[in-house]
Amino acid sequence: MTKYDPTYQPRSRRSLIPPVHPVWRGIGCFLLILLPIVSFAGAKLLVQANNRQRWVQIPTELGGSFFVPVVGRVVYADLAVTVILIVIGFALLTAVYAVFYRIIGIPRYGPLDSPPG
Repeated sequence: MTKYDPTYQPRSRRSLIPPVHPVWRGIGCFLLILLPIVSFAGAKLLVQANNRQRWVQIPTELGGSFFVPVVGRVVYADLAVTVILIVIGFALLTAVYAVFYRIIGIPRYGPLDSPPG
């Protein structure tokens, strides 16, 4: 019996971790695509409302624009606000996921951990 015999190898830790269900991978992919689209739409609305209400003065450097065939004219301010909204959106999703994972996720201590106390 050599150390390369399959019966000699210790059970790997990877086998103790349950695999991720494909539905959760699909939801993550969907959110990865949906959040930037929603953030861009929200940024367009926020910049338009800011132009009417004058909440925050937009620097002249962000007043420039360029043309995208499918979307139309895109202002640099829209892109800046989009990035901010994406960061806020992913931060909120991460916080919500952390709360739900803590409530209904796997137990803190696995089968190989000693009992607390």
